[in-house]
Amino acid sequence: MLRKLFTLVLFTAVAGLCFAGDPVEGFWISTDEKTRKDIVGWEVYIQNGKLYGRILSIAGSPQNLKAENCGDNYRGFPAVGRVSDMLVVGTAWIFGLIPDGQAGKWKDGNMIDPGEGKMYGCKIIFHSAGGRYRTDTLEMRGTIGPFGRSQFWRRATRAEAESLR
Repeated sequence: MLRKLFTLVLFTAVAGLCFAGDPVEGFWISTDEKTRKDIVGWEVYIQNGKLYGRILSIAGSPQNLKAENCGDNYRGFPAVGRVSDMLVVGTAWIFGLIPDGQAGKWKDGNMIDPGEGKMYGCKIIFHSAGGRYRTDTLEMRGTIGPFGRSQFWRRATRAEAESLR
């Protein structure tokens, strides 16, 4: 009996570790602040202790666009090759964020706007549904020095994030 109880406790603990992830991980949709239309589907993931965000789909655009307005390389960019030759969809444009002391908070990373080729500092904060936020929300803040601007993304399924065309 004691052996069965120990096995059950061990299994529960291991299962909890396997399924426990940071709340920022997953699929998100960014929305145009003026038109309120969905514009980009994202996948946010952790790799080797750092946070990344890859574009999965873009509304109203061909999905095979290259990042022609980008430079050839950027400090810390996670992919090998000329950035200006990379496809917008499938590339991690948010990269290198590190944990900021608690689950759902990440800092000191970068993001590149593939349409303009500009690189910004980046931090991300997760806000759970309830209170101020109707749904799980990701605050993605781009910065240049002390100045910045936030966008608010809503949680999505993989299918939703991949379906913007």
